[in-house]
Amino acid sequence: MRAGLLGLIGAAASTLGLLGPHTAAQAQTAPDAYFQHATVLDAKLSPGGKRLAVKTSLGSDRVTVGVIDIEDGNKLYRPAAFAGADIDEFEWADDERLVFSAVDLRSYGSDMHRYAPGLFSVNFNGKSARKLVNRTAVSVSDGKDDALPWFHELLAVPKPQAGVEPGTVLIGREGFDSEKLVSIDPLWLNSRTGGWITADVGKAPPNVLRWWFDSAGNARVAYTRSKGRAAYHWRGPGDTAWRQITEGDAMAMPFHVDSVDDAGHLYVTWAAGPGGTTVLTRFDFKTGEPEPKPLVAVPGFDFDGRLLNDKPGAPSLGVRVDGDAEATVWFDPAMKAVQKDVDTQLPGRVNRITCRRCGQPDMVALVTSYSARDPGILFLYTAATGKLKFLIKVRNGIDPKTQAEVDFQRIQARDGRDLPVWFTLPRGLEPGKPVPTVVLVHGGPWARIGHWRWDAEAQFLAAQGYLVIEPEFRGSEGYGSDHLRAGFKQWGQAMEDDLADALLWAQKQGLARPGKACIAGASYGGYAALMGPVRYPELFRCVVAWVGVADLDLYLQGSFWTQDDITSEGRKYGLPTMVGDSKADAAMLNANNPVLLAAKMKAPVLLAYGEADERVPVTHGKRMRSALIAAGNPPEWITYPNEAHGWYNPDNRIDFAKRMAAFLEKNLR
Repeated sequence: MRAGLLGLIGAAASTLGLLGPHTAAQAQTAPDAYFQHATVLDAKLSPGGKRLAVKTSLGSDRVTVGVIDIEDGNKLYRPAAFAGADIDEFEWADDERLVFSAVDLRSYGSDMHRYAPGLFSVNFNGKSARKLVNRTAVSVSDGKDDALPWFHELLAVPKPQAGVEPGTVLIGREGFDSEKLVSIDPLWLNSRTGGWITADVGKAPPNVLRWWFDSAGNARVAYTRSKGRAAYHWRGPGDTAWRQITEGDAMAMPFHVDSVDDAGHLYVTWAAGPGGTTVLTRFDFKTGEPEPKPLVAVPGFDFDGRLLNDKPGAPSLGVRVDGDAEATVWFDPAMKAVQKDVDTQLPGRVNRITCRRCGQPDMVALVTSYSARDPGILFLYTAATGKLKFLIKVRNGIDPKTQAEVDFQRIQARDGRDLPVWFTLPRGLEPGKPVPTVVLVHGGPWARIGHWRWDAEAQFLAAQGYLVIEPEFRGSEGYGSDHLRAGFKQWGQAMEDDLADALLWAQKQGLARPGKACIAGASYGGYAALMGPVRYPELFRCVVAWVGVADLDLYLQGSFWTQDDITSEGRKYGLPTMVGDSKADAAMLNANNPVLLAAKMKAPVLLAYGEADERVPVTHGKRMRSALIAAGNPPEWITYPNEAHGWYNPDNRIDFAKRMAAFLEKNLR
């Protein structure tokens, strides 16, 4: 049933029984193992490969960073930890020093924890800790605090090389609404002393929302946006001034910057494949357009990946891409041989290699090995031995033998459009023996959700015995611009039809039991879940909607009485195109506004919201709850204090999973 890269991986795995026939093995159904923080949330080798930093929940009720000193007998350190916060992003500033930010995942919606993660630095052994950027707008120190203001964030860490002072990083401000906050130039920050100087970006264009740097930290590309228009600007090696290389509607740029290299090449993605799928190519500065011949194309998918580099100024070693599964194509013969060796030792899995001194006799590499049924295992690989040394499991408490298979299909929607769909198949499922089903709708909606890897939400539902269907409905990213734009102004309409078509297809295959399906989702997925029984009352017996858009008028226009984080640019130039114009499309929007359609929702509804959510404020839920009560269908209602747009506190994730499982058991069995 599989296709493309997934077919190759699945075939190899089946020969070992890793992804083989479904059995009646007892599944793990308790939510704790699925929704606690992973044991390993991230892991990174230091620039010289001497040490491995691991972002982990092991041994603490907070997320911390531990360091394995590879060159000192794998001695362990825990240099980065807070009593009242969790480590967020982290990077090696050099072989000795880490930089990291922090959030409070147990109170994620409170204060400025989402917007002001701060920046800190420390030696790998925990010595010489320093605060570099404040986490709050007002300093709470003794007056000697010389940290930079809260709105600075880490932009880039240059590779070690001549001309780059060890331990220095680039910080600045990116991604703010240009109508509310003017951008600032990047700064060079010394992670040891806290001293900083303004980076040389020349006379940069105004309203920069993002920068791209080469490996030495030279700013090469600036992306600007204002009043619905966007532009890319270039300043190559030897250039003294910036020049605009393209400009257009922010919603329809001719190409997008992917990366730059040290030789002055610019790599871009543009819609040159069938169905408007994006490919990776170089930008031709002579013609002012992307080169027509793609460097990398993944049939049926937008390019999603990155070039792999090791030494500054050296050619790329390969490219890592994600089609239906992740794969690495190495250009370097030595690394190609290493990948083959690792894949032979760990067959039937995705084996991601991150190396230092790549392809050399003294190479050291981190191997992250995972599958759709295994959250992953970390190994250390050394070229000197050619052996893999087990380090740690990504998630303790999950037995891959009990987990569900994941399958990918491309079916046809009712209008003939290609419809990618991901299926998580509960253990024991066989065609002709259909089971109750959950149609799980992703948020965004302009996003891609499906990948051949372990997913807590889908696996938990499958462990309860449900077939989980995740359609990449029109409007989803990752499958070409045609598929994306086919969803514009189709909320509650053709986008909703795609969800129904995926369920009907599974019913015809004898997998989904007719009359036994619930629709569930968060954010846009919550909106789609609410619209499910309105459009298809015969298909959906119940609804689970969390942090979901319930009032299109509130979403598109905002309210003086309700604070949200949708920018003025987004409301003025983006949402009218993608969702609808509140005036010109008023009739269409009212016909697909859940809060106005409560009388048509006869199915039981579970509503859940974060009380501090500023993307979809709890007001959406309160209005929907009132409308359902007035219609005689009072919903089950859950709110979580200090939660924002999703459940960041693992206690809340576990609580919600229990409540959802009980709701589904009540309405689908």
